[in-house]
Amino acid sequence: MIEALSVVLSQAQATGGAPALEPQAAAAIAVGLAAIATGYAQRGIGSAAVGAVAEDSDNLISGLIFTAIPETLIIIAFVTIFIVG
Repeated sequence: MIEALSVVLSQAQATGGAPALEPQAAAAIAVGLAAIATGYAQRGIGSAAVGAVAEDSDNLISGLIFTAIPETLIIIAFVTIFIVG
């Protein structure tokens, strides 16, 4: 592990300390991770919202709101792409 780290550091010094990722690649990773996090959050929220609406239809509006909250993560990620790109 330490040998691999020393090789990576020596290559970074040889290239002048250039960043490992281009800004567009970093933005793409940010959007991908945000989309995964959104799906993970909506998994539990969606099933809980469906269960709450099945018991009482008055919970529909709050269920929709709680389901939409994680989607703001991906919106913020898209804004990051436009700022970086």
